Amino acid sequence: MAFQWFPGHMHKTRKEIAQVIAKIDVVVEMLDARLPCSSSNPLVDQLRGDTPVIKVLNKADLADAGRTRKWLKFLAADDVHTMSMRLADKGELRQLVALIRQLAPHRISAERPVRVMIMGIPNVGKSTLINSFLGRRVAKVGNEPAVTKQQQRFVTQDGIAIFDTPGILWPKIEDEDASYRLAASGAIRDTVVEYELVALYALDFLLRDYPQLIAQRYKADELPANASDALELVGRKRGCLRSGGVVDRNKAAELLIGELRSGQLGRISFETVGEWQQKRARAERERMAAEAEQDNYSAAAENTPSAPGEHHES
Repeated sequence: MAFQWFPGHMHKTRKEIAQVIAKIDVVVEMLDARLPCSSSNPLVDQLRGDTPVIKVLNKADLADAGRTRKWLKFLAADDVHTMSMRLADKGELRQLVALIRQLAPHRISAERPVRVMIMGIPNVGKSTLINSFLGRRVAKVGNEPAVTKQQQRFVTQDGIAIFDTPGILWPKIEDEDASYRLAASGAIRDTVVEYELVALYALDFLLRDYPQLIAQRYKADELPANASDALELVGRKRGCLRSGGVVDRNKAAELLIGELRSGQLGRISFETVGEWQQKRARAERERMAAEAEQDNYSAAAENTPSAPGEHHES
């Protein structure tokens, strides 16, 4: 099951970005360091064209540091610059400002503001970054998606003109893993999320990749056999019980997701570079197979003899 959430303002934002992107000097794409590929909107690269981009892996303090280092190296390319960031770290903010200036020397030499567009999915820290740039709270911030509903423009004391955009997802999230990870991280509004399904997905992943964190957080002497048993464990350890001692699984799921998002479970990265390389290779094989099948079908159709009496114009 894949979760989808593409409200009307996201479509409007996409059109507005396309109208102004030619005037932008640098794009800063905010990603969630815990799920860099799942939180990377394919529309960003389509919309920015040749505009230089800095991919910022935000919330790095919540992510697995070893995996983050590998992601930074993997995402870097000739026209793509990367850095990890904790928005409370002023030193990292200065590094970002310096990199922005480096990518727009023509604006600096002309003593004109560098025009920067902040882009990314909902609830990844765009507004918090802008407030950090300005040193005061001007952009709305909230621990839920879709707080910003329209484009905003601000100018910093450093001479940077910042265009803030509402968070946009893409109309159809085809990768099921990505949709569950986006839901678990809070990028998809909770009203379209079934807590228990997301919690079971997260627990299955945690038991496989970070079993020690489950054991530590919920004081389990023995690890549960599966995600369903793990949810029962969370419910009992946290007192999510109904009459008769039955675990309230929805309440336990909501509690687990809250602790996961806040980092109370520990530093976690939902995906690895190796996994996405395998997925990309598999998708390429499937694409090539589909093209070959279409070519074979077309060739067979061309070689099929015409029926008696059938006339073809030359």
